[in-house]
Amino acid sequence: MKSVMPTLLVMNGGSSSIRFALYETDNAYHHTGCLLMSGKVECAGLKGASFIVSNPDGSVLYKRDVDSLAFEVVVDILLDWLVVQPVFETIQAVGHRVVHGMTHAAPQRVTPELLNELYKIIPFDPVHLPCEIELITAIQERHPALSQVVCFDTAFHSGMPRVATIIPIPRHYETKGVRRYGFHGLSYSYLMEELEHLGDPTAKTGSVILAHLGNGASMVAVRNGKSIDTTMGFTPVSGLVMGTRSGDLDPGLMSFMARSERMTVLQFEQMINYQSGLLGISETSSDLRDLLAVESHDERAAEAIALFCYQAKKTIGSFAAVLGGLDTLVFTGGIGENSTLIRERICEGLDFLGIEINKARNEKNMALISSNASRVSVRVIPADEERMIARSVCHVISEDTISKKVSHA
Repeated sequence: MKSVMPTLLVMNGGSSSIRFALYETDNAYHHTGCLLMSGKVECAGLKGASFIVSNPDGSVLYKRDVDSLAFEVVVDILLDWLVVQPVFETIQAVGHRVVHGMTHAAPQRVTPELLNELYKIIPFDPVHLPCEIELITAIQERHPALSQVVCFDTAFHSGMPRVATIIPIPRHYETKGVRRYGFHGLSYSYLMEELEHLGDPTAKTGSVILAHLGNGASMVAVRNGKSIDTTMGFTPVSGLVMGTRSGDLDPGLMSFMARSERMTVLQFEQMINYQSGLLGISETSSDLRDLLAVESHDERAAEAIALFCYQAKKTIGSFAAVLGGLDTLVFTGGIGENSTLIRERICEGLDFLGIEINKARNEKNMALISSNASRVSVRVIPADEERMIARSVCHVISEDTISKKVSHA
């Protein structure tokens, strides 16, 4: 794959996976161009994991097994493969998704000071941050001349009203950073930009609920383009029930498990992140597709699905109250984009809020699935965090270029 234009490399690292994408841009970094290739390593360090690179049309460009390999080894495999590709020499910058950014409201260039800050906040997100830092430092060591930009998942929520950020424990803990942050911000930023591109006026002057429903799930209430509340709080494990994450819990459960099960803090953390949610309730799978296939004869699967839809429905109602009404509801994420049945069950009974689904549109996975009579527009917009990161990197580089020109004038 060759490119005559400058390109941007996007890295989206998680606790056990890495996604990457390569985009063209113009010479002035005014906009993100076409996707050149994308790849992913799923479940790094686990049996059956693989490294797959795809062309824009979805055809496989490269594939190899990486099962049972440690995360840092997989990073090396990925970078070894990238550096021998002809397109590598056109890469001008690397953009990273970092889940936690404390109160950063905008993307930041990677500096020693920023890296030091990220190391310090690892206790806030020990599940994601170590792997994300590993990716940044590995590229820095191998290719120190490459500019790197960090895009924070918390940034979209950085302007939430104070009342939505307070955690009701002794006040002095707030000085240590204990507050509600919110996550999935890159997905939400992309959705709001796409909503504006669609010509929906509610993107700027309306009340919108965005529902990012996948293995990780959350919702956000948006008024006039700004986040005013969201389900995830201090960590991404809070809020809605998810694939393997518990979502919100009674805080007394931790002390109960410590006394009755002799469970340590680390064991509790492992349980609520990897053994709970849909997997914990169903005892079979974290994938809603698997659960829907057996719900008619598996009560555990049926209960897991029912809880997922119930919590989503309840959140839409509560966020509509916070917003003082609702103009637009957007579904995204693997479940939100693809499961017609889950969307239908979540919206069922919400006609009192003005939400009415058109069954035929929903079953066809159309972009607008609400009925003509619905007071609320209900949309399905595919998530694209990688493109949002690329756009953010373009903005940072473009702003830096303008600043340099002004300073030299």
